[in-house]
Amino acid sequence: MPFEIIRNDIANMRVDAIVNTTGAEPWIGSGVDAGVHQKAGPKLLEARQAIGSIPVGGAAVTPGFELPAKYVIHTVAPLWEGGGRGEELLLRGCYRECLALAKELGCRSLAFPLLSAGNLGFPRDLALQVALGAISEFLMANELQVYLVVFNREAFLLSEKLFRGVSSFIDENYIQAAEAKQRRMEDSGRPDLFRRGNLFRRGRRPKEEGIPPTEDRCLIPPPCASAEPLSRPAPVSYGLKELLDNTDSGFSETLLRLIDERGMKDSEIYNRANISRQHFSKIRNNPAYKPSKATAVAFAIALELDLEQTRDLIGRAGYALTNSSKFDVIIMYFIRERNYNMFDINAALFEFDQSLLGASS
Repeated sequence: MPFEIIRNDIANMRVDAIVNTTGAEPWIGSGVDAGVHQKAGPKLLEARQAIGSIPVGGAAVTPGFELPAKYVIHTVAPLWEGGGRGEELLLRGCYRECLALAKELGCRSLAFPLLSAGNLGFPRDLALQVALGAISEFLMANELQVYLVVFNREAFLLSEKLFRGVSSFIDENYIQAAEAKQRRMEDSGRPDLFRRGNLFRRGRRPKEEGIPPTEDRCLIPPPCASAEPLSRPAPVSYGLKELLDNTDSGFSETLLRLIDERGMKDSEIYNRANISRQHFSKIRNNPAYKPSKATAVAFAIALELDLEQTRDLIGRAGYALTNSSKFDVIIMYFIRERNYNMFDINAALFEFDQSLLGASS
């Protein structure tokens, strides 16, 4: 099932289980822990005290009490001490333990905060990398709706290398396209420039050109009277049936053909596309299915199509990729870099405030 990054307070999430960052000993800490206890009520502390100590990297479960979530999975995330004490391995263990507990409880949805990235001092880009790696590994083999809940944008940070690459590509493409569009709009208000689709130059020519001023001057010379007319083939008349018989394959048919050609399983494709099994079933069973653009692009990423192939696939659903859309430019960047990691792509889309691929798209 899909994965989403959202901005919210984790204590407000209406899911089967939320993950709470707790201390090893059963008392109320700061940050996420304080907010979860405040909303859950005093019974949560009593249940946490009944569990006793939890080792770093471990996890335990209590009821959610007054929370919208049915369960709270408490985990003890590691303190960052420079990276030489196995902090990254311990943090990955937190995610794995929580995901395993959610599966054992029969949860269909689970929400994480970005563990260790707050008061525990973990570098945020590394904390995000660990989170995405552990969650994606689990979701490739399991059905679970997982949310990574970020309270504010400051709590979220792409790796510096990835951010620079995406940001630079946006500057080179999207911003240039936007500036060019703005120049065209400005130029369209000037009387001495060509207008798109117009064969005439409005206004007067400068006198030094030696051409008498005119109100409208055609810039294309008239045909010579003695020239023989160009012969053109007679137009071919197609009936509606012939036109319909010659239409290209639709999105669903093309998608299924590409999956078969690559010898891939349906489950592999919809998991890599960050699409639920139920959503994929609708596509498979409906040849006329019209996906959203985010869904169409998600399948192109899952199939690891190049830019030309991606344009062909999403074009069959009526979409295109252009430099005039920041979303499109980000997608083109990852395809150009041959980085088809859905979680990296969605992290970048989230960073630049764009719609995510797959999930509820």
